[in-house]
Amino acid sequence: MTSTVTRLTTGMLAAAAITAACAGAASAGASVHPDAEHRPGAVAEQGTARGHLVSATHLTAMSAGQVRTWLASEGFDTASVRHGVDTYRLVYRTVDARGRATTASGLVVLPRSRDRRLATVSYTHGTTSYKPDAPSTSDDVWGPGAAVTYAAAGFAAVAPDYLGLGLGPGVHPWKDVPSETSASLDMLRAARHFAPRAGRVLDGRVFVTGFSQGASSALGLARALQGGADPRFHLRAVAPISGAYDFRGAELPALLGGDVAPKMAVAYTSYLLTSWNRVHGGIYEDPSELFREPYAERVEKYFDGTTPGPVMLGGLPDTLGDLLTPRGLALLRHPSGSFAEALSVDAEVCTAWTPRVPVRLYKMAGDEQAVTANTDHCAARFRDRGAAVPVVEVGDRLYGGSRHLGSNLAGTARIVRWFGELS
Repeated sequence: MTSTVTRLTTGMLAAAAITAACAGAASAGASVHPDAEHRPGAVAEQGTARGHLVSATHLTAMSAGQVRTWLASEGFDTASVRHGVDTYRLVYRTVDARGRATTASGLVVLPRSRDRRLATVSYTHGTTSYKPDAPSTSDDVWGPGAAVTYAAAGFAAVAPDYLGLGLGPGVHPWKDVPSETSASLDMLRAARHFAPRAGRVLDGRVFVTGFSQGASSALGLARALQGGADPRFHLRAVAPISGAYDFRGAELPALLGGDVAPKMAVAYTSYLLTSWNRVHGGIYEDPSELFREPYAERVEKYFDGTTPGPVMLGGLPDTLGDLLTPRGLALLRHPSGSFAEALSVDAEVCTAWTPRVPVRLYKMAGDEQAVTANTDHCAARFRDRGAAVPVVEVGDRLYGGSRHLGSNLAGTARIVRWFGELS
């Protein structure tokens, strides 16, 4: 597997962890709470309410200088860095895609500033298929880099791992916005409970952003917060980056038409069909109905969270024609049944609410994974509902040869400044 393909998969599909050139600088400054109950650095308590903390683990401490070096090693902009940071992994109570009690994990990053009361940025990450690549368990810069950027600028930053990733049990329900929303909301609640332990208070102001898969998650969380899902949080602004918001009207045609990088089209299609069959049912009874052999017998295993990205990519074919049966291709061309219903639910982040706070949608022309028609369609749907939502072109920026991944770096640099102006 080439390094370019490996890096491509860290956007909507994380493959292998990208080793940070200065990871040693981050860990060198680490300090750990001594009063661990279960393991060094962990503070645990009991409780069953959604958002209740199960444990909190101090991961790393970095000075402002270390933050700049660490972020720059993977191309994150450092112009907004004003503070050092402390990073923490939280494990908290939430619900799964069927509303049953479960736990999830996520990353909290706090600035090493004198401010006791902090506004919060929620950052929801791009797709990963491998549990350890989530923000709170990743050992690279890419996974936690955006959250560290916001914290170093003076915000409290939270980055949920989502269900089934990081330390979360079970299989991740990919592209299931309702469960991404509940996991993100409960992560905010967990962070609110945790903050006083670090001598801080989250003041209730929430700025919401996310990249790729996390762009839809960000809009889902924003919709819930605006709707009063938790009166302790007040939505201030929303800034998602490079989302696949209109999977039926924009992304599927691009997958079938060759406008998405072919290997990525294979990976996303496999992930989508296996995930939505788990969540919604009715898409297939046996993988062989939609997937050709030998892929049918192993495709579900590739997306159960235990298979590293390069292994998954290496085990899948290079084209949709080699991956899918005629029935599988027909389903993509003409969605029906539970698949069509799931596509409608997925699109509701742009079709079923009207933002009353500032929203900007960020994109990069020529995105080879989340084609920009997604962003244009979402902005048009908001306009249809009377909300003027500008689309911001972030300019040219590559990461690992990918414009999609580059948009996360370029978008984060712009958004941290915008959120700072609004706060």
